[in-house]
Amino acid sequence: MTQTRLQPGDVAPDFTLPDAAGENTSLKSFRGKRVILYFYPAAMTPGCTKQACDFRDSLESLSAAGFAVLGVSKDTPQKLAKFAERDSLTFPLLSDPDLTVHQAYGAYGEKTMYGRTTVGVLRSTFVIDAEGKVEKALYNVKATGHVARLRKDLGLA
Repeated sequence: MTQTRLQPGDVAPDFTLPDAAGENTSLKSFRGKRVILYFYPAAMTPGCTKQACDFRDSLESLSAAGFAVLGVSKDTPQKLAKFAERDSLTFPLLSDPDLTVHQAYGAYGEKTMYGRTTVGVLRSTFVIDAEGKVEKALYNVKATGHVARLRKDLGLA
């Protein structure tokens, strides 16, 4: 299975996905702002909860620096709504059940876990500039400590 990996300078694939309330959110509606777009395997699992809460806790400073944060998973809007409510997540969580957007970003494919190769969601983060181009493409990131490292890379630590 070959998968596309985005590189800095690539045009970020545009998309429109439903959020936790079922309202459509389009990447192009964020033009003029920098966007941190992250893909995670499943709402309400320990690693994904840790990562989402880290983004939540950094949201004020990320927003002040001109960044919007968007989380994407294959979960239904109903599950995303429960996740957002349970953990007080105040940034959009987007539903991509058919994995179209995951695949466009190279965030779905082969991965190795515990020595076995499987196919699934690759925990990935993209920083997209105000013109819609990829600034950073980070694949197979760890849930714990990722937001702190990203903040440091962006000069916000």
